[in-house]
Amino acid sequence: MNFESKSLDLAAAAQEKCDLLVVLIPKDFKAGKDSFSQLVHAALKSGDLETSAGKCLSLYRPAQAAAVRVVLASTGEGKARQIRSAVQAALGAGKSSSLKRLVLCFATAASGEGLRAAMLTVADMTYAYTTSKSKPQPRSLQKMVLATPNAGDLKTTFDRTAAVVAGVELAKEWANRPANLATPTDLATAAQALGKLPKLSCTVLGPREVAKLGMGSFMAVAQGSDQPLRFIVLRYEGAAKNKAPTVLVGKGITFDSGGISIKPAAEMDEMKFDMAGAASVLGVFKSLALLKPAINVVGLIPSCENLINGKAVKPGDVVTSMSGQTIEILNTDAEGRLILCDALTYAERFKPSAVVDIATLTGACVVALGAVRSGMFSDRDELAQALSSAGDRAQDLCWRMPLDEDYAEGLKSNFADVANVAGRAAGAVTAAKFLQRFAEKFAWAHLDIAGSAWKGGAQKGATGRPVGLLVEYLLGPAQTK
Repeated sequence: MNFESKSLDLAAAAQEKCDLLVVLIPKDFKAGKDSFSQLVHAALKSGDLETSAGKCLSLYRPAQAAAVRVVLASTGEGKARQIRSAVQAALGAGKSSSLKRLVLCFATAASGEGLRAAMLTVADMTYAYTTSKSKPQPRSLQKMVLATPNAGDLKTTFDRTAAVVAGVELAKEWANRPANLATPTDLATAAQALGKLPKLSCTVLGPREVAKLGMGSFMAVAQGSDQPLRFIVLRYEGAAKNKAPTVLVGKGITFDSGGISIKPAAEMDEMKFDMAGAASVLGVFKSLALLKPAINVVGLIPSCENLINGKAVKPGDVVTSMSGQTIEILNTDAEGRLILCDALTYAERFKPSAVVDIATLTGACVVALGAVRSGMFSDRDELAQALSSAGDRAQDLCWRMPLDEDYAEGLKSNFADVANVAGRAAGAVTAAKFLQRFAEKFAWAHLDIAGSAWKGGAQKGATGRPVGLLVEYLLGPAQTK
């Protein structure tokens, strides 16, 4: 997606040549003396344009503008949600295969959250997946110009959001690919391509190196597939080498059949999305390469398939993790935590300032929070607050969930140090409690994105979340008005 920011008032924006001009008009709009402002004023006064958010009025080649088509869209009080509604309605009204240049104009000075909402919405609505189609129809939109009188004040937000869109779209690309075109080896190749960008590097470990590290839990999941596992290590070095990095750990199950504890056939195709945590890590590193912040970040992606063959791990098997803790595998469909726990142990070597793992981990989290917020677990209040605030700023929301020690009772085993599942109750929490055992040596948070990483039904596809949240967390609050 190609974005450009311009400091233009409404009159100047109306003279921009484009296929579509979308004008976002707040409830308290006051018209200037120019002809286009007077046109907007007349539409409002006549009632042809209502003031409630999402209401639109479409015009074709009006004399007051240089655009082929114009859509006036009301934003109500101008809150982020209302701006999203207005942009969605405007693009729906102005959608055309000939749309190559879009000018989106804020009729009055934009806020940082409003600018972010508009950019993210346009990118999401015009995104097109093409990789596995014989007659692909790529995105027709080539450039989006953001016009607002105070563009200079919003440069930080604009730059971050443009970089986040690039990261989100990389995450969408890899999560949307069918599992036969997104194997662990393919995922490693994508990471190696990122590793060629400035300040980035990538190392990929295979089965032999992983066995040498003693990652018995990770290997147990991978042994049911003919596809070899890959352990991906990405590094972004933008600060001094002695500055402790933040480590991101993304679950990379490129297809999850459930193993011997097999899933129902209905909607099993959506288990190609079970590597959305890994895809989000790739997306974050794409954003970092564009923004070049003065920080250090490590990305760890344990990647394999969870399938069934004669070597597949069985319910009741006991494996030894890299930490030395033994695990009784009661359910082979609780495999994400089995690969993540070894990656968390591996993270210790970086002496991190914090570790955040990202995983499509539990259906229980979908039941608890739906698709609106990702589940967030942390035993550190400061880290939890930082992630929550970052999600609010990024419009990529999360919700802190409990980690009371009593929830760990169900993970007790008669035959190993810990079982990989507890009962049905509080399944998202008990999964987090399992991971917490392997994260005692650093500040740690877990993001369960099972509800937020993709959409089902007619709109089936990856969302690219939580790339925005993670980038905002890594960079800290933007100084915008």
